[in-house]
Amino acid sequence: MDNRAHRFQCDFSVGDAIGNMILWLILIVVTLGLAAFVFPYYLPKAIISKTTVIGHDGSEVGRLKCDLTLGSMIGNAFIWIILTIITLGLAYFVYIYRVLRVVLMETKIEYNVPVR
Repeated sequence: MDNRAHRFQCDFSVGDAIGNMILWLILIVVTLGLAAFVFPYYLPKAIISKTTVIGHDGSEVGRLKCDLTLGSMIGNAFIWIILTIITLGLAYFVYIYRVLRVVLMETKIEYNVPVR
């Protein structure tokens, strides 16, 4: 394995962002705001799923993949909803950082298999 640094290339477009925004606005309205606690998981997950790892020579080395499931998102969100209510909203500021940590912990690089 080459020890030189790789870089990320994200193909998350403005169209993807607008589509996600419309979908999540509808979900938040339909669920009376409860989807707002799951949204912070999907935002970075959507971006991560459109990200490739580029080698020093410009070739695609692999892709980022986030294995976070809806069940674990809802489980984490439920705990933080309770904490947010108890702390009158203050826990939500910590929740945002915790979400990013959880998403990154569930992200891995799927390396391309060389064709022989």
